Amino acid sequence: MTTTPTLTDAAATRVAAIAAKQAKPAILRLSVEGGGCSGFQYRFGLAEAIEDDDSVSEHDGVKLVVDSVSLDLIAGSTVDFVESLGGAAFRVENPQAAAGCGCGSSFGI
Repeated sequence: MTTTPTLTDAAATRVAAIAAKQAKPAILRLSVEGGGCSGFQYRFGLAEAIEDDDSVSEHDGVKLVVDSVSLDLIAGSTVDFVESLGGAAFRVENPQAAAGCGCGSSFGI
């Protein structure tokens, strides 16, 4: 059984704030694309709606949606929002990633 990725408190709070500022639903879409320095890269964006093939998890009223193709590569992951001196970004803790890059935005299986 494939486990839909989940949001941390920090990620849910950040998505809710961005969605409110843009007057959009609090739906974060996470997808995986080919590319990046390790083979695959994560792509984040606010979604207007949930698609038929999406897997959905919810945290504090914020939905995280993942398409069926991407889900196989990021099942069991956790999406966090991290602020540091280098900036602020969403980060994916992916238990399936065998390799990653220094920037944290790409991975290999």
